[in-house]
Amino acid sequence: MQRQQYLQEFIAHTNRNLFLTGKAGTGKTTLLHRIRKHTYKNCVIAAPTGIAALNAGGVTLHSLLQLPLGAFIPDSLAQLPETQSQLFVTPRDFRRHIHLQERKIRLIQAMELLVIDEVSMLRADTLDLVDLLLRSVRRSPLPFGGVQVLFIGDMLQLPPVVKPHEWQVLSQYYPSLFFFHAHVLQKYPP
Repeated sequence: MQRQQYLQEFIAHTNRNLFLTGKAGTGKTTLLHRIRKHTYKNCVIAAPTGIAALNAGGVTLHSLLQLPLGAFIPDSLAQLPETQSQLFVTPRDFRRHIHLQERKIRLIQAMELLVIDEVSMLRADTLDLVDLLLRSVRRSPLPFGGVQVLFIGDMLQLPPVVKPHEWQVLSQYYPSLFFFHAHVLQKYPP
């Protein structure tokens, strides 16, 4: 209980990103619910998949941020063949792939804490796109647009999923698809 209280205080009084891990049954989801219930921060809970989002009491990252379904290439200069332009998103063209409703924009601008549960399934390219979108909507150069992010998950559970043709391209930019290889976390680790 003391550790949970310490973590809640740390989240409440800092803006640092955190990675909370532990084996199944160690209380990660219970702690997530306590944080949501007791934090004064404007908190949004999300997960990579629908089932994980339901279990956490949140929404999918794709639904929350209206992310495109294509893979994200973190290189503005990437030249894609016309046949692949619908399969991939780059920093140069991501705005035309994202159509946020006004209420989503307000939600993102007000967000102070983003909790991502079951983070073992979150792909590195998706996290880099989340970072780019939050910086853009919040008009902030800070990682994740200044939103504190709490990553929760067990890395020994389900891994991220990628189609072979996506990995063929993404492997040029990432050593693996695990979230911790996202460029934003390589530059600003939790």
